[in-house]
Parts: sequence; C-alpha cells; structure tokens
Amino acid sequence: MLSAKSLFQEILDNDESFALFCSIAASGESQGGWENARIAALVPDGERELAPKITRHGADEDKHGRIFNALMKKRGLEPVPVPPETDYTMLLERHGIGLAHEKLKGEERLTVQDIVTYLAHSRVTEQRASEEMELLRKHFADHPDIGRAVKMISNDEDNHLAYCHEELLRFAYAGHGHAIQQTLRECALAEIRIYRDVSLAVMAHMGRILGWPRAKSAVLAAGIHGVYAWERAAGWRRMVSLKMPERRDALGGPATSAPEFA
Repeated sequence: MLSAKSLFQEILDNDESFALFCSIAASGESQGGWENARIAALVPDGERELAPKITRHGADEDKHGRIFNALMKKRGLEPVPVPPETDYTMLLERHGIGLAHEKLKGEERLTVQDIVTYLAHSRVTEQRASEEMELLRKHFADHPDIGRAVKMISNDEDNHLAYCHEELLRFAYAGHGHAIQQTLRECALAEIRIYRDVSLAVMAHMGRILGWPRAKSAVLAAGIHGVYAWERAAGWRRMVSLKMPERRDALGGPATSAPEFA
C-alpha cells in the first residue's frame, strides 16, 4: 500500500535518492537564508526593529541547509546537482513570487510594501514547509538517523509561520490589510501550481532512481494532481488566513545552533 511513510522510507533507504532529496532541500534552504539576509540588510528605516527577526529567519534557513548537508556527509554521500525543474525556491522567484533577486542584490532600501510582500510570500511558503515537516515528524521523529534533524527543523518552521502571522497582523492593523490579502491570494495560487509541478518532477526523478513501475508512478502522479485540484478549489484558503499565533515573538531571540549536525 502506498503511503507517505512508505514512499519516504524508500527514498531514505537508497543512497542516490536520499542524496537527491537532501540536495534539493539544502539548496532551497540556503537560498532562503541568502534572501532573508539581504532583506534584513535592506529593511526600511521605519521598520528596523524587524531586521533582527528577519536575520534570525535567514540564520535558521542556513542552519537547515547545513543539517541536510551533514545528513549526507554522515552517510558518506556528496551533494548532487539540483535539477532545475525541482528547484522550488528559484521557480517561485522566476514566477514573480516574493522579492526579485535583482532588487535584493542592490543597495537601495526596501519599501514597506516590499516588506509586506516578503511576509506574505513567507506566510504561504512557511505553511507548506510547516505541514511537510509535521508529516515527517509524525513518521520519523524517532528515526535514529534523521529524527533529531526532523524535530529541529519542524520546530523552526512552526516558529517561522507564527512570526509571519504576527507580523502580517501588525501591518494589517496599520492599514495594509487590503494589500496583504491581495498578495497572499496571488502567492497562494501561484505556489500551489509550482508545488504541483515540482512534486511531479521530484517523483519522476525518484521513480527513475528507485525503478518504480509505470503503474506506481501513474498512481503517484494522479495523487499529486488530486491534491492540486483540492488546493485550487478550496485548500489554498488555509494559506491566506491570519490569526494571532500561540507562539508570540517566535523569532525574538538568537537562532538556535545545531552543533550535532553542522
């Protein structure tokens, strides 16, 4: 029987598929670390109190990248090239979601609207990250090789999501509510499409590595399309709602280290 646990167990048990999985994850996390570091450096003067939180967000993402690389190193594996069609972070940027890298490479201060865009984009993508890590945590929290990493990253992603909710609500109370909702909706609808495409690409690569029969690959592809259909119809709404989180000031302190991995 196909299940999320059995599929990931297959990927985990094979060196080539595990290296690809970790390389894709490490690349995305490292890219997120760079983006947050640049945003923190360019925060507008009126929002400088946000800079330490954005820096913390980026430091967490960098840490996650190091963790995935360390998991490979622990098994004697080297990072592998990330196929462009599986590069979730770069595909989002290419489709105009979030802040353009050309802007982040410059030295001009960002605007308040830029910060709202960044937070809205993060709120959508951190929803996805939090849900994916919660799924891995459910099945692999006690795994001897990846359990600690899964729990640490999952906790961080929950913090990131809480931070996005709290800061977006602060901006909404300051009069940016309409812009926030419009940006959230645009980001969510684009993200679910890109996530579908990336999921199909990743499963195609994994199927080739693991030798999945055509019928199994077809079932998995149908499942991915089914999730997209649900998200396109109604599921995207979970990515645009805002509520005050139980974790307040979730990124208010320094980033936690991961000496056992990095």
